[in-house]
Amino acid sequence: MLDARGTGMPVIIHWGADLGDVSLDSLADALVPAVGPSSIDTPFRPGLVPLLADGWSGRPGLAGHAGPLNTTAFDLSGVDASRDSLVVRLSSTAGAVPLDVAVHLALGAEGVLRQRLTVTNRGDEPFALASADLSLPVPARARETLDLTGRWPRERQPQRRVLAHGTWSRDSRHGRPGHDAPLLLAVGEPGFGFRHGEVWAVHVAHSGDQRSWVDASAMGHTLLGAGELLAPGEISLAPGETYSSPEIVAVHSVAGLDGLAHRLHRELRARHPLGPRKVMLNTWEAVYFDHDLPRLTALADAAAAVGVERFVLDDGWMTGRVDDRRALGDWTVDTEKWPDGLGPLIDHVHARGMDFGLWVEPEMVSLDSAVAREHPDWVLGADRPSWRFQYVLDLANPDAFAHVHGQLRALLQEYAIAYLKWDQNRDMLGGSAHRQVEATYRLMAALREEFPGLEIESCSSGGGRVDLGVLEHTDRVWPSDTNDALERQAIHRWTVGLVAPEFLGVHLGAGTAHTSGRTHQLGFRLATALFGHAGIEWDLTTASPAEQQAIARWIEVYKAERGLLHSGDLVRLDAEDESRAVHGVVATDGSAAVFSVVQLVASETAVPGPTRFGGLDPARDYRVALLDVGAPAKYIQDAPPPWIADGVTLSGALLMTVGLPMPLLLPEQALTLKLLALS
Repeated sequence: MLDARGTGMPVIIHWGADLGDVSLDSLADALVPAVGPSSIDTPFRPGLVPLLADGWSGRPGLAGHAGPLNTTAFDLSGVDASRDSLVVRLSSTAGAVPLDVAVHLALGAEGVLRQRLTVTNRGDEPFALASADLSLPVPARARETLDLTGRWPRERQPQRRVLAHGTWSRDSRHGRPGHDAPLLLAVGEPGFGFRHGEVWAVHVAHSGDQRSWVDASAMGHTLLGAGELLAPGEISLAPGETYSSPEIVAVHSVAGLDGLAHRLHRELRARHPLGPRKVMLNTWEAVYFDHDLPRLTALADAAAAVGVERFVLDDGWMTGRVDDRRALGDWTVDTEKWPDGLGPLIDHVHARGMDFGLWVEPEMVSLDSAVAREHPDWVLGADRPSWRFQYVLDLANPDAFAHVHGQLRALLQEYAIAYLKWDQNRDMLGGSAHRQVEATYRLMAALREEFPGLEIESCSSGGGRVDLGVLEHTDRVWPSDTNDALERQAIHRWTVGLVAPEFLGVHLGAGTAHTSGRTHQLGFRLATALFGHAGIEWDLTTASPAEQQAIARWIEVYKAERGLLHSGDLVRLDAEDESRAVHGVVATDGSAAVFSVVQLVASETAVPGPTRFGGLDPARDYRVALLDVGAPAKYIQDAPPPWIADGVTLSGALLMTVGLPMPLLLPEQALTLKLLALS
């Protein structure tokens, strides 16, 4: 609810639960606060764009200068309103820096609020923009924050804190969101969890430098805000020039973090509908740089035999690319490894009933490459330390953009490539992240327009670029470079708080994980990789016949259940036993569900209490049975609970309130259950 009466800065008087039919004038008048001691002499509430000139002493929504630093106030110049959107137009007051500001607000059908801000310099001198951020008020009962951090390859680790006076700020200066990105910055009632508590959150739908924060003032106001993090001097607006901010996505729930996820998932699915998510095999952890046609055709045969639908050739196919220290940026097929080009492999893949995908890293370059030798001015930061033996290619340079675009277009014209795994394996470390991100988006958009139906995955040394901005141009993100099933349980558990599971790649890796050295049994790996966009990253030619049979069964289950897994509502249960995680997906009509009960570590008790479920229809009866995903879980017990033998039928109310006893799982094991409503 926005109070835009009068000529001053508008004020958001409520953002949260639906209040029903109310008199807006009466409510706005009733919520005018008292005038505090030793303060401005009129009732104060932070404005739509909070500014120092209006009395706000926290982080301002707009900052910058033209010549001497000015304190700028704004008057309301107009509001353009439709059923679900507003554009609030502001102009700086006489004598201040001459700027026009427009705040765009759109409230989607699922209750997701999207905001962006434009700033136009209407003066005669350049205006150096320092920040253009958006914020929303949250009530005093929101006293606890939750965001995520992490590192390669252990992204999306939660951290909580009690909100105190001052600013809790999460800044990213990676040139991408980073492995430590907060993903969603949430603030809510103390103790809020997955399924309970009122909570508010923001996300920056942008793939570059950014910041999000909670600003709690001792004067009694708390703002939740976010925006693009601009480097000094990065944005200088010439007279008449306009800056447009990324979209800030804001969402509220009275049903905990899963309530946020339901709104976000439904909106993402409506904005970006997908077909059935094909099971893929990616060659990276199977062959690495060792590209050899007979070996890869044998791998394709093994993939097709278990039911794989897409075969993706990873790094190592380019001219001179024998390791990760050379040839990045030369997007031509290596004639030594591939004397007849990629055609023979692609033909073989197609003959086995699969489509073909290819790995690329268009934003990066090796110094030992033809493009870097011929165009050293296209390399950003060549005098600074390398990162994974590579540098950033300046895609904002029109010539560099045209070069990369031309090479990728030539590949897509020559070969039947249905899918690009688009990698980005380092931080930027200097240069204009704003210009680079905009150029990357333009390149992705150009290729998708030229090649309709082309799918793109955003990989960023794993999970360094997971955001709703890149998902406007891609069809999937890679949450982490680890295929360690235990690590993936936590990573997936928190990544789905923002991104619907069908947009998240989850792969079945080898028994011993490439990134951790930890070994897991096949059943745990299969159960973990079921919940998401499933794939395989393992040399299947080395798998035993029994393992191949188990994988084939797992793929059958995935294909049978992906309609539910990729359309239903997420359920994450708050821990009643910290050694165990319970999550699942429930059909939006409550007719079916698939749940996973995961034993992370040894239980504190010999026989844990019953496991409860969530999201079911309390009035319906459900048949609960084990779902065979290809390989059984391992237990330590003399006898399982009796219901396991033939399944059990209970009401949704009982399953959610009382629960069911589970078999006694060994650590790092998972049980998969199918629930079907009987009426």
